[in-house]
Amino acid sequence: MKAGFIGTGSMGSILIEAFIHSGAFNPEQIIAGNRTIRKAQLLAETYPGLQVAETNREIVQQSDIIFLCVKPSEYKKVIDEIKEDVHSSHFLISITSPVLIKHLEEVLPAKISKIIPSITNYVLSGATLCIHGNRMQPEDKEWLENILTHISTPIRVSENYTRISSDLSSCGPAFLASFIQAFIDAAVEETGISVEEATLLASEMTLGTGKLLTTGGFTPAALQKRVSVPGGITAEGLRILDKELAGVFSQVICATHAKYEEDIEKAEQSFTLKQ
Repeated sequence: MKAGFIGTGSMGSILIEAFIHSGAFNPEQIIAGNRTIRKAQLLAETYPGLQVAETNREIVQQSDIIFLCVKPSEYKKVIDEIKEDVHSSHFLISITSPVLIKHLEEVLPAKISKIIPSITNYVLSGATLCIHGNRMQPEDKEWLENILTHISTPIRVSENYTRISSDLSSCGPAFLASFIQAFIDAAVEETGISVEEATLLASEMTLGTGKLLTTGGFTPAALQKRVSVPGGITAEGLRILDKELAGVFSQVICATHAKYEEDIEKAEQSFTLKQ
């Protein structure tokens, strides 16, 4: 089994490193390329045995499963380069949410799925969203998801809910980190506690909370109820948060969806544009 990666930017490199660290693939099983080839070469230097390709066609020709890890604006150009080398036996995995599966299936004969990874996959945790194309048979879906279990919890979602699922799973770590950073900054400013100590406390709290919400069996609502005593300190803090954050996440979702629709429109135009 040979895995090819077209694009070794932020998410492409995270996937490669996570797959190697987890044992899903050995470096010798991976061939990768990037528009800026030095990025792929750095991965090869870190993981001896990983092969660097000079062209996208070379990646496809030598791979059984191909991960497309490029920006939406680059998809059409890349597909035009590789389409003659893609066969029905290939598995082609897109990681870019605005590019719809139907667009890929119209121009490529491969078995196609879309996955939305998360930065949490770097530590072999979190979810990977899975949206499978029409050519993916039940055994194909199971095979791909078994690979993804090495680095995450694969969760099947409808393509109609790609954006909101991505907001929660992939954008969520950044949103949560923003909240935690604001909490740390306020703690330092209001009390004089050191940045290092406040960061350590908040980080350990986040790790423990994640475990409570997964293996611990708590829901977010149940966890708040368990920690908060009516009339107590936590309850007073939650009262402020409920008041000040009212509607903020609705605004976030509206903003991400508006950008997503804009990106989908651009992607559709690139696929329908007459050559």
